[in-house]
Amino acid sequence: MIALVPVKTLARAKSRLAGTLDPPGRARLMHDTLRRTVQALKGVESISLIAVITRDAEVSQWAQEWGASVIHEREDGLNESLRDARARFGAVDAVLVVPADLGWLDSDDIRAMAALAGSGPAVIIAPDRHERGTNALLLRPPDIIDFHFGVDSAQAHAALAQAKGITAQWYRSSSISLDVDEPSDLALYGAAPYLL
Repeated sequence: MIALVPVKTLARAKSRLAGTLDPPGRARLMHDTLRRTVQALKGVESISLIAVITRDAEVSQWAQEWGASVIHEREDGLNESLRDARARFGAVDAVLVVPADLGWLDSDDIRAMAALAGSGPAVIIAPDRHERGTNALLLRPPDIIDFHFGVDSAQAHAALAQAKGITAQWYRSSSISLDVDEPSDLALYGAAPYLL
């Protein structure tokens, strides 16, 4: 299994927190959550490669320092960049997409998703705490469905699976459900050092 971790440029990251964090604070938050994400993924034995997808030179440097590969993000957007990255690794058994802003992600979450997938065809969705976004997506084989990240992506991914005759499985835990997007998420994350 390979893990793909998309990351926006630091100038665009966490824009919904602009009223709470200044740009350096948002960059520090992104650094912290990305580092935690990479460390959690590195703790999972079944992951053979971690690839950070980004156009940001500083993010690329962080990823390389932490032992992750880097794939340059296309201008066409997140889903197209994920398709490109998936196409590079056609021989792998499964692909896991994990955004870089999961403040509490734990290696046990990834192991549990892999166990839920078993060895056959699978679509495993870990929704955000609002049950709308996709905080992690495990696909076996990697092209079993297309990527549909964006508004209400959790249900969109489930619908794509259903259209292929596959019942998506849902993985929920408090640690994987928190993506730090809104001020209320930041309060839950306990990110006092980042506050203005």
